[in-house]
Amino acid sequence: MGETALQKTSYTREEYLAAEDQAADKSEFYDGEIIAMAGGSRNHSVICLNLNWGIRNAIADKDCVGFDSNMKLDIAEHNVFVYPDVMVVCGEIEFSEDRTDIIKNPVLIIEVLSPGTETFDRVSKFAYYRSLPSLQEYVLVSQHKPMIEIYHRQNENKWLYSVSESLEASVFLQTIQHELSLKDIYHKVEWGRESAD
Repeated sequence: MGETALQKTSYTREEYLAAEDQAADKSEFYDGEIIAMAGGSRNHSVICLNLNWGIRNAIADKDCVGFDSNMKLDIAEHNVFVYPDVMVVCGEIEFSEDRTDIIKNPVLIIEVLSPGTETFDRVSKFAYYRSLPSLQEYVLVSQHKPMIEIYHRQNENKWLYSVSESLEASVFLQTIQHELSLKDIYHKVEWGRESAD
């Protein structure tokens, strides 16, 4: 999603959380800087809904819980709070700041790429996510063509990359031991509809 910086130069974690509790719109926090999040495009919203539906069905009988983009993620090592598009926690949920709207231990994070934030999601945000000891799988979903990229943790410093690029293809999410078809993930997406979000 597109983002714009707010006015004050630096905030504490506590100031951010207090402001976020009162805000009408969501913002992310990057080591003192608060970044307002713009709304998503039609395709972004459709893909996120399809992903959430698929993940919900995949983990229905597993000791895992899925979260949509309303759940904050605390990346304490980098002093960051973000709202990933989709997260899954398996086992006990670790909450942050004695709150139930911030988690710390997803095993799976999925981001639907947007033109304005794609480079950030691929580089900086992935660097933040890699610092989470719990994270085992990071999934990037294109919204302008059927393409899904998966990074699966092999060890502390090694991630295995795979890509699927056809509506006839599927992806296997090892963290939840489930296969999702690209046809289902991209159901009702309108190709060629670009957005700057």
